[in-house]
Amino acid sequence: MRFESLQLVPYALDFREPYVSARGELSRRELMLVRLRADGIEGLGEAAPLALRGGPGLEQIARELEDLCRPALEEAEIDPERLWSTLTLCRNRGASLQALSAIDIALHDLAGKALGAPVWRLLGAQEPGSVRCNATLPAANPTHLRRLTEAWRADGFDTFKLKVGLPGDVRQVELVREICGPDALIRVDANEVWTLEQAVERLRAMALHTIELAEQPVSGLQAMAALRDRTRVSLAADESLVTPRDARRASELKACDAGTVKLAKSGGMLAALELSESLPIYLSSALDGPVGIAAAAHTALALPAGGDAGVAHGLATGRLFKGTIASRQPALAGPEIELTDEPGLGVFIDEGALASRSA
Repeated sequence: MRFESLQLVPYALDFREPYVSARGELSRRELMLVRLRADGIEGLGEAAPLALRGGPGLEQIARELEDLCRPALEEAEIDPERLWSTLTLCRNRGASLQALSAIDIALHDLAGKALGAPVWRLLGAQEPGSVRCNATLPAANPTHLRRLTEAWRADGFDTFKLKVGLPGDVRQVELVREICGPDALIRVDANEVWTLEQAVERLRAMALHTIELAEQPVSGLQAMAALRDRTRVSLAADESLVTPRDARRASELKACDAGTVKLAKSGGMLAALELSESLPIYLSSALDGPVGIAAAAHTALALPAGGDAGVAHGLATGRLFKGTIASRQPALAGPEIELTDEPGLGVFIDEGALASRSA
């Protein structure tokens, strides 16, 4: 397939409620839609800066897509069955993982449409299915947290991820347990803000209310390994899990039970599947738009036996926004994203909605 064009469209989605975590607060999510055309077919990608983690901003990612990835795409034909070779050209020019993820997603959508196949099939899954998701709860006061929790619960969610690492977080865990009852699963995410001793103390208190797992309570794999020796709560790496080398190191250190992978953090779908070769993983949203969420869901469906952590994925975050730029996308039915035989990612853009939210 011969490259024709690469269009970058910055846009923003407003949150229904402020998104509060130990790393800060967001009221808007800035993203970039990537439209890659070859042989008259358009593939959709999405660039998602890691806004609260100090990664490259949207402007830098756009420059990389234009100055590094566009020449790589122009350099050789795009082979739908060898997408890794095109991605390697982008990587060799120095593109960041966020830029690589955007191109990876667009190439897979393009290839799926060209071959008449859903992306999950290109990634190795054998049949359509659904991807179970958790509810995502920002840090909030008790009244607000109760309202948010009850809304997710009313729609059938039985796994609740709670942002912790702020004052009153043990009480918040206790409140979610009171609301949801003994059968619900509760996971906590401290975004690595605790010291080792703080993590031991906090997780001991939270474990009284039964915790499914804790995401990145402390910073670094060495600290995670030390914590794992001092807590019975299952641990998942997040900020410390970026590359396949990190996954191998986490496994060697026995630093965690699983890893949570964001496509923008790891470099795309192929990179996420490579991580799963060394460590059981589940997919999580980087507060993505509809294209990024769909790409992560396709990846989740394609996780190999032994590479799937077997827990709910953090991909229902589209509910946190007031609107979307999609006219159609893989449907979130209760707590599950349904994937079908639709070629590509199954996402279609509402051009009016995109225009109204473009920067």
